[in-house]
Parts: sequence; C-alpha cells; structure tokens
Amino acid sequence: MSHRTTFRTASIVALAGVLAAGCGSTGKDGKGTSGKTRTVVVFAAASLTETFTALGKTFEASHPGVKVKFNFGGSSALAQQIDQGAPADVFAAASPATMKQVTDAGRASGPRVFARNRLEIAVPPANPAKVAALKDLASSKVKVVLCAPQVPCGAAALKALKAAGLTVKPVSQEQDVKAALTKVRLNEADAALVYRTDVKAAAGQVKGIDFPEAAKAINDYPIAAISKAPQPGLAGEFVQSVLSQQGQTTLLQAGFEKP
Repeated sequence: MSHRTTFRTASIVALAGVLAAGCGSTGKDGKGTSGKTRTVVVFAAASLTETFTALGKTFEASHPGVKVKFNFGGSSALAQQIDQGAPADVFAAASPATMKQVTDAGRASGPRVFARNRLEIAVPPANPAKVAALKDLASSKVKVVLCAPQVPCGAAALKALKAAGLTVKPVSQEQDVKAALTKVRLNEADAALVYRTDVKAAAGQVKGIDFPEAAKAINDYPIAAISKAPQPGLAGEFVQSVLSQQGQTTLLQAGFEKP
C-alpha cells in the first residue's frame, strides 16, 4: 500500500471517529458522551416570547453545556412548519386546535396544558380614540387591528366579538399577536385585541383595557415533545421544566392563568 493510500485511509477513519463522537448520547448535564454542547429547539407561540426566553435561561443554567434555541411565531405557522418536517424538539402552542394539527399528523403525542391566557384591548398610552369598552371597536372611526382568524389570538378575538354581538372591520389582520401589538405601539392603530400577557410585557408602551367578554374566549396553551425530536431527552426535560412549580410561577408572574 502506498504512503498516499495509507494517509487517505487514516484520514477517513479519523473523520468517522469525529462524526461518531458528535452523535454521542446525552448525559445528565446535557452534554454528549463526547462533551459536545447540545441544543434543544423549541417552537413556541409569539405570546410566550418573554416568558419562555426567561425559562430558557433558567433551563440552560441548570443544564451546563445545553443551549435553548427558540422559534417564536404564530402557532398555526409553527404547526405547519413542524408538519413539514422542521427540526424541532418541543412545541408550545397558544391553542389546542393548533396543537391538534401536529398530533393528528403524528408529530407529537400527549400534550399537556401548562397555562391559560385571555384577551385585552391594547391602546396607545394617550388612547386618542377614547376606547373604553369592546363595543367601541365597532366604530368606523376606530382603527382596529386583529390577529388573522387562523391564529389563536385571532380566533379568540372573533369568539369574544361574537359573544358581544359585535362586528369589527379591522384595518389589518396580523400573523401573530406581537405584530398586532406593534401596530398600536407605533401608533398605526387605535386599538388591537391581544393577550393580557403581551400588554403587560409592553408596559409603558401601550395601555390595557379589560372587557367582560374576554372570559368567553380564554385560550389553553398546550406543550408537547416532538415524537422524532433530535434531542428527545432534553425535549422531555424542557417540557417538565415548564410544568414545574418554578415554571408555573414564572408564567403566573407574566400574567398567564393557571391551567
């Protein structure tokens, strides 16, 4: 065997060893047997941005060598991405309906409801349109923004408006709750129907107005590990961290309600 052939064979063997090491099992500290850093990918509803970011940092602190990567967005869009094979470990949705898209496709099973959320009317701090109640959103003089109907916050808004016997013609329909809130923050809309937690997270930038019909449209938030998660062990541990007392305390402090 020539020197060149011997060198090439040794290189291939060495490369195979590196690849095998990179695929090692996950230890209790989140690192593989090779000590390689692991990443758990969490797809979560946009309304969970602030809360899950905080929970992710807590999870990383208790799992040395682990990084939590988030993909926040509208639950319906996230469910579609997962159904199309996007690499995710955990899915946290803003409604059972969007979680059902994933479980029906066999991508996840056994979802657990970990929180509930209700709507508020978000208006600019000065409230130039003088919005005081849900009925005010039906006025043609008020520029209202809603989430799109297929998005959980949009479905909840329509349910609340129906309970109040109101018809509202929005100036725009956004793909997630953060986008709807941004319209109000930038004074591009007089009001938006968003979650109470989003109003609280944007304290000082918007003002929240409670309305009784919100009780008719409370959303349950389910979470589940993805069936073929790249990091199944970490996926299960992240779900448990959200369901834990510490996780629940963080959610309650953000304005979510107990499941």
